[in-house]
Amino acid sequence: MTSLSPRRRGGRWRPWLFALPALTVYVVFLVYPAVSSLWFSFTDWDGLSPAYNVVGLDNYARMLEDPVVLTAGKNNLIWSLVTIVFPVTLGLALALLLNGKVRAKPVLRLVFYAPGVLPLVSIASIWGWLYNPQYGAINSFLSLIGLGDLAQPWLGQDSTALWAVMVPAVWLRTGFPMLLYIAALQSIPAELYEAARVDGASRWRQFWHVTMPSLRSAHYIVLALSLIDSFKVFDMIYAMTYGGPGTATQVMGTWMYANVFQYYQAGYGTAIAVVITLIAIAVGIPYVRSQTRERAT
Repeated sequence: MTSLSPRRRGGRWRPWLFALPALTVYVVFLVYPAVSSLWFSFTDWDGLSPAYNVVGLDNYARMLEDPVVLTAGKNNLIWSLVTIVFPVTLGLALALLLNGKVRAKPVLRLVFYAPGVLPLVSIASIWGWLYNPQYGAINSFLSLIGLGDLAQPWLGQDSTALWAVMVPAVWLRTGFPMLLYIAALQSIPAELYEAARVDGASRWRQFWHVTMPSLRSAHYIVLALSLIDSFKVFDMIYAMTYGGPGTATQVMGTWMYANVFQYYQAGYGTAIAVVITLIAIAVGIPYVRSQTRERAT
């Protein structure tokens, strides 16, 4: 049995040496905080003092009895449904439009995608001004056209606050699906459409039997990323309403933040964060498996 030469033995570790800086950053800034958060979710730590007690699953059991968690979970579901269906549908419609013979296509693509790259805090500030009940542009416009009776405090009442926040969310999330769908549409062979036209297929049948099946991979990417992003929502709601009025716009992310940084219940807050993470992982698994299966075939 021959032993490896020193040079060959050193070659085994060379790839790990190159990967060590990135691996160190990954462990320090991702793995360690994740493991620490999981541990603190089983404690009653207040986030400040070094002392804490291990309470087991009490924090998770408390979530089942917390009325704010139930409200936040319901709001998360509504938010997910609205901010997935409308941006994806609008993004696909815009992609179909801009993939055709339209003038100034680069400019239009930039216009529709631009909201997605703006800072969320600035978007929240702009829309907060638009919704202002006294001097906001929306109520002023309604009064100008004789519909002043419809003017109301959009962000200041339970019945409209969540829906008002979702409008800018839909606006800024439409550009990303549009770009993905445009890229997918440009990869569809023109011969498929020619064959469909030869067979007498109408534009509607071409869309359902050629375009939609060819966009399957794009559908997976758009829906998976949109769904994961919708469950992690925090900044838009926090910047516009702070989860109010009352708990009308509270979601899991804002309630987690409130418990950790406002009520100093870091153990309970990290338990909420763990649940959010598990939901995001559960949502992402089908997407990863589908992509792995397609690449294997």
